[in-house]
Amino acid sequence: MMKIINDILGNQILITGAVCWLVAQVTKTILYLIVNRQLRLERLVGDGGMPSCHSACVAGVATATALTQGLNSPLFAIACVFAIIVMHDAMGVRQETGKQARIINDIVEEIRERGITIMSMSPEDRLKEFVGHTGTQVCVGAVIGIATALIQHYLMYRAS
Repeated sequence: MMKIINDILGNQILITGAVCWLVAQVTKTILYLIVNRQLRLERLVGDGGMPSCHSACVAGVATATALTQGLNSPLFAIACVFAIIVMHDAMGVRQETGKQARIINDIVEEIRERGITIMSMSPEDRLKEFVGHTGTQVCVGAVIGIATALIQHYLMYRAS
């Protein structure tokens, strides 16, 4: 069991992905606090917003894979293609889902204001609107992921 735990904790690519996600989520929470003057701890685990944590994570994993396995390795190719698909999806389908949620929530609220009951939907049942990302949010997330992976690799390489 200890070998499994040590193998996981020694996997630089996996650790880089987790660190990139954490850095992006903390950044997202701080930016939300600055812009909205309100601390919402759910932003630490929430989807959507600036920066894209999905992009940070996959860009960091692809960068760590390039640094540890080489640019010509099959693993880097897989990580790179995976990163492109995830970032494209974050800007496409997921962003459209967020737009649809906003519109549906507005329609439901308008109907409620007119005194019409819709099924058993309570005000707490609002659809999540923070789902997807803009191109800028995806790019900033990717930059955070690449930078975090480079810094982490440099610190690990320098330490050994």
